Amino acid sequence: MESFGARLHRAVSERGPLCVGIDPHPALLARWGLTDDVDGLRRFARTVVNVLGDRVAVIKPQSAFFERFGSQGLAVLESTIRQLRERGALVLLDVKRGDIGSTVRAYASAYLEPSSPMYVDAVTASPFLGVGSLAPMFELAATHGGGVFVLALTSNPEGASVQRARGADGRSVAQLVIDEVSQLNAGAQPLGSIGLVVGATVGETGCDLSAVNGPLLAPGLGAQGATAADLRTVFGSALPAVLPSYSREVLGAGPDPAALRAAADRAVGDCRAALAMS
Repeated sequence: MESFGARLHRAVSERGPLCVGIDPHPALLARWGLTDDVDGLRRFARTVVNVLGDRVAVIKPQSAFFERFGSQGLAVLESTIRQLRERGALVLLDVKRGDIGSTVRAYASAYLEPSSPMYVDAVTASPFLGVGSLAPMFELAATHGGGVFVLALTSNPEGASVQRARGADGRSVAQLVIDEVSQLNAGAQPLGSIGLVVGATVGETGCDLSAVNGPLLAPGLGAQGATAADLRTVFGSALPAVLPSYSREVLGAGPDPAALRAAADRAVGDCRAALAMS
């Protein structure tokens, strides 16, 4: 079974360093001239799949915007996941799950087990019950070639009070998460399958990311205020492992397919230039 890290490395090499989030919130549906209901959701998702599914390396549906429509919304999400995978995109489901014991194992089965209708390439996860609590996710991901992106330094301003707090050994909570994930990726080639989420808006992190050896998802670009040029400040020498993530900056160009493609191409170009900076 090829690892997620290897598949991600290849996808980025072929399609460029870009993750596009599918975040169909009410304002974006309205901007596209769509109704804020399951039909509008379905039309929105279908357009994104058809236009970007065969040209963007990673597409990241935000589960909450599908869940808000109940079982019908989840059916749209299942269909969207399947269609994206058929078009060759890696699917990173943004669910930020985290728990302990049998519950986290159930979450792992829901998203990282190939027999599940919600099976994706990778998920986001919250480590704030302890990174070790996510072990069932890491184990199932390894078994089936999946990935897990663990929250470390998020782009929301409220996160700093927890993530930058320091423990008895002087390390921040974020650095503790970074160090534990680094151990999980030790020796992996060409890239480990356990990633971190580090917001592009956080500025100087005060953290050492040099040993992570896994992908670094960088949300917060575009509408949230960060630019591709900010990636150097945040990631420093770890820049080659960064996977920049845009949502509204790209999707806001729709629903016109040509405009949507052009927005994605511009984002890829900006990210290539930023990640190539010396």
